[in-house]
Amino acid sequence: MVEHVELSLIDWSRAQFALTAIYHWIFVPLTLGLAFIVAIMESVYVKTGNPEWKQVTKFWMTLFGINFAIGVATGIILEFQFGTNWSNYSWFVGDIFGAPLAIEGIMAFFLESTFIAVMFFGWNKVSKKFHLAASWLTAIGANLSALWILVANAWMQFPVGMQFNPDTARNEMVDFWAILFSPVAVNKFLHTVSSGYVTAAVFVIGISSWFLLKQRHTLLAKRSILIASIFGLATSLFLAFTGDGSAYQVSQKQPMKLAAMEGLYQGKAGAGLVAFGILDPAKTQGDGKDPFLFKVEFPKLLSFLGYRNPDAFVPGVDNLIQGGFKPGFDHINPLEKDRTFSVEEKIIRGKNAVSALASYRLSKAAKDTAGINLSLTALKENFPWFGYAYLNSPQSVIPNVPITFYSFHLMVYLGMYFILLFTVVLYLLKKEKLEDHRWLLWLAIFTIPFVYLASEAGWVVAEVGRQPWVIQDLMPVMAALSKVDASSVMITFALFAAIFTVLLIAEVMIMLKQIKLGPKEGGTK
Repeated sequence: MVEHVELSLIDWSRAQFALTAIYHWIFVPLTLGLAFIVAIMESVYVKTGNPEWKQVTKFWMTLFGINFAIGVATGIILEFQFGTNWSNYSWFVGDIFGAPLAIEGIMAFFLESTFIAVMFFGWNKVSKKFHLAASWLTAIGANLSALWILVANAWMQFPVGMQFNPDTARNEMVDFWAILFSPVAVNKFLHTVSSGYVTAAVFVIGISSWFLLKQRHTLLAKRSILIASIFGLATSLFLAFTGDGSAYQVSQKQPMKLAAMEGLYQGKAGAGLVAFGILDPAKTQGDGKDPFLFKVEFPKLLSFLGYRNPDAFVPGVDNLIQGGFKPGFDHINPLEKDRTFSVEEKIIRGKNAVSALASYRLSKAAKDTAGINLSLTALKENFPWFGYAYLNSPQSVIPNVPITFYSFHLMVYLGMYFILLFTVVLYLLKKEKLEDHRWLLWLAIFTIPFVYLASEAGWVVAEVGRQPWVIQDLMPVMAALSKVDASSVMITFALFAAIFTVLLIAEVMIMLKQIKLGPKEGGTK
């Protein structure tokens, strides 16, 4: 019997984690990218010996330090919630999920804390090359922190390298390398950190454009734009490449998320990719209505991107609920052995897995060897659908389609815009005509909030699109909660919202003050 969980507790726990994650991700992307941009600038300084490059480096390093400190604070609070609000989740998979987090704390933070002090306070105290090495190692350490967090998140999206222990009712790690190098983890890491690089590049170009408009520190601004536009163009193209890889993994491992991303309810062979569309807000699963009020699509492109075959069958929401199809083929036959199960069948199998676990415990207590073996066999056969036992209806597996659809397309539109921006800025800078296009400089400034919006939208797609699962197919959100009062979560939500908002306002004010002051040591005109 699945224990009833108060809905307000689910909603407030999700809201609190979402609040913390959103605020944390405001600070992380800039840290990931700006660390490498600073290291590149310092490399130019060490190679040329030009003190003006040192000035450029120190200016951006100061902004990096302000952002880094606040990002660490929000990240610690985020991780604590696994013990306070999501203790059932931590119990169920703590042996696996805890390993990447522990490695992050021991290795990545150690690497960062060791060399970041040299990076900020080692000028004129250590050799140029040692200081440069510290800057690069700080950048690598920051990205290693992201690696382990993203490996843990990818495992939640695609659990591999583990086995279930019926004696403890916990999942245990059996293959660390399968977890680390799963295709979902590799693509998630590369796509996420490259989005951070793009964020930093837009940030540097935007701030530098302000200096050009004010005709202050123009040499610093032009050199910063040169580095950032080259870095941004290269990483934005790589971001598009890894985005394709991530979407492919979603089509293979989380087809319901793909259906939500494209507003696809009724699957078909040769499915088109929606370039632009407006969803019908009255659309519900199984009503037979067209989900779109209006759409423009690229023929067969979704089939190609999802299955590398322009004629492949891409299942929609209705197909995934009903089952009986073969992904990648225009073929529906409920009698085939390799067909997909309906959600109703998966719920039955999930309940069979829970019943088998209960039978195993009873048989073990009675020392019934035959019963133990039968229970373990049934548990193994049905465990892939263990989490479905907690669902109340087949429609529970459908995420919020409008939020997922619009967030995905917003992210794609902005990603294409960033590539265009980097290209135009770099071209005009090379032609020495950038300052003649004041509209473009203003556009670069106003692009800064949009790059953060695109980054947050990507996480909305990743997390909202996989609901109701906290671990794909194995644990839904309602089964992962701690037994706490909803009122206590509401109070901490309000406290976190206030604290994070104050931190964000403080960072913006400090950043703006530092930018207005400009670089130290005189400044070039």
